[in-house]
Amino acid sequence: MKNQILVIFTIFLAAFHSYGQVDRTNFRAGLTGGLVLGDFSEAYSLNLGLEVQHLWGISREIDVGLATGFFNAFGEKQTFSEGGLTVETQFDNVQYIPVAGAIRIYPTTGFKLGGDVGYAIGINEGNEGGFYFRPVVGVDINGVTELNVSYANFGGDTVFSSALVGLLFLF
Repeated sequence: MKNQILVIFTIFLAAFHSYGQVDRTNFRAGLTGGLVLGDFSEAYSLNLGLEVQHLWGISREIDVGLATGFFNAFGEKQTFSEGGLTVETQFDNVQYIPVAGAIRIYPTTGFKLGGDVGYAIGINEGNEGGFYFRPVVGVDINGVTELNVSYANFGGDTVFSSALVGLLFLF
């Protein structure tokens, strides 16, 4: 009986010890900025946003969780001239709130690959939102700061995309 209790106690301690090494559960929030790409790059130049994530470590190499935030692409003023006629137009800002599932894979310590997939809710008038995906590559600067590079794609009837750089803080 003593041996069985000792074996159970040893397994119990080993399970808690290995769980402590895997658990990277954390809340992350930070700022993201970048350039608008594709067909909309002439009408919109800069994209700024806030990103919020909660990730749970399910193994040593994989975290899964939820991601959301707010992205705003600033509309540009453009002037078109044809013949003797000049037209000036101001594009309204484009705004999205993504609601997504997130995955991060850690091939080495401090380096991660992953992505977010979900739905982007369109905030501004005439923006219906649509499918959202965002591949991400990131590095840990220190124990509480992450720098990442990503490509965000907000799709509906038209596709709006941006190349982004983000600075996140872990809580």
